[in-house]
Amino acid sequence: MAPEQITPAALPDPRYEYGADDFVFVELAEAMSFTANFKAMAITQQVAAQEIEGVVENCPGNASYMLRIDPEVIHPDDLIARLKTIESEIDLEEYEWETRVIDVPVLFEDPWTHETLMEFRDRHQDPDGTDLEYSAQLNGFDSVDAFLEAFVGAPHMVTMVGFVPGLPWCFQMVPRSEQLEVPKYVEPRTDTPSRAVGFGGAFSVIYPVQGAGGYQLYGRTPVEVLDVDQELPDFTESIVFPNPGDILNYRAIDRAEYDAIREEVEAGTYEYTYERVEFSPDEFFADPHAYNDRLVEGIQ
Repeated sequence: MAPEQITPAALPDPRYEYGADDFVFVELAEAMSFTANFKAMAITQQVAAQEIEGVVENCPGNASYMLRIDPEVIHPDDLIARLKTIESEIDLEEYEWETRVIDVPVLFEDPWTHETLMEFRDRHQDPDGTDLEYSAQLNGFDSVDAFLEAFVGAPHMVTMVGFVPGLPWCFQMVPRSEQLEVPKYVEPRTDTPSRAVGFGGAFSVIYPVQGAGGYQLYGRTPVEVLDVDQELPDFTESIVFPNPGDILNYRAIDRAEYDAIREEVEAGTYEYTYERVEFSPDEFFADPHAYNDRLVEGIQ
């Protein structure tokens, strides 16, 4: 049987816009797709590599990107002309980038997110169940365990970082027919534990800090994605660890392993397990399951 492939999406012409005097916003597509996101990452990677004078910040999104500029150094029209050239030169069939496949341990159905989700059942579509029970039923699974097996069964790519500092938005790397989907809460919660692993639409997230939220809650990771004091070894270059283009491999753990990892984190000694790889959109599209297996084998 031939492997199931992912057909790259046909993208419209990019839409270039000003954002006041010091931002340029570029929409690559109205809808999220692997193709649109990979193109956004490729373009912003090239912008960074070319060190364009006057570009202050560089932010890829799910199907767009935005650049903050110093208008006294570069005019938006001049930058847009440069971006059009970069866009025209990128061929995703040949493009690759270096990234990291990162092990993310998760205690699913943990006591902290369970307490929170039960507190806010009046804001949920299913006030009589849990978020995982609702998600499993909605996606046609017979049990929570079967749903979680699908959730951890393929890695999730960080498509963007935002909403709050350090929050990675992740899209599972599977064909459309296998994509999990759930709505957000009917009304957002006013509380979410830090390091909660959530899911909404087709995106998994890790909440970096305690606060409001509306995604379905599945578990909690003992590791940090945000370290504003940069005390942990993996945060010496940035207060945020996951970057757009990174690949997260969620791994189910028990309470004993959660506590042991958390002890290392709180002692300031924990280091992520990850493998540096070259990611090829073309190879991923051709056979996503086999390609995913090769990506994660180095951290298993």
